[in-house]
Amino acid sequence: MFMLNTLYKEMILEHYKRPRNRGVLEEATVIQEGTNPSCGDELELYLQIEGGVICKIRFIGEGCAISQASTSMMTEAVRERTVEGALELSQKFKAMIHGAPPAEELGDLRLLQGVSKLHARVKCATLPWTTLEQVLRTLARLEGETKRELG
Repeated sequence: MFMLNTLYKEMILEHYKRPRNRGVLEEATVIQEGTNPSCGDELELYLQIEGGVICKIRFIGEGCAISQASTSMMTEAVRERTVEGALELSQKFKAMIHGAPPAEELGDLRLLQGVSKLHARVKCATLPWTTLEQVLRTLARLEGETKRELG
């Protein structure tokens, strides 16, 4: 258990100090803001989606180590996934953070399972995922409306 806790802490610090996919994505298809008012975490997701696949994803924002690490890891995990695949992964991640056993497909994201024991940090870890879900569901709804209008 000590080794797992050490790995968990090291991974969070690594993604916090050297976040992956940080920065503005000029050619973004969609942009979504997310905030966690309880601790001040803020982020802005930039996604480029083509043919129902997340081709590129980047973010900017400020927040605690857990929210920034979770965002960094999320961008790596959902890049090159379909919108549906990203939504499924999000649901599995959020279930784990709320105490469910981690799904195998979460890969390295399973290292964040310990956040489930830190109730005050659950919103920090889930903020990027909730923000991603908001933008993908809005996009899916708009595409559905467009198809109905054209159909």
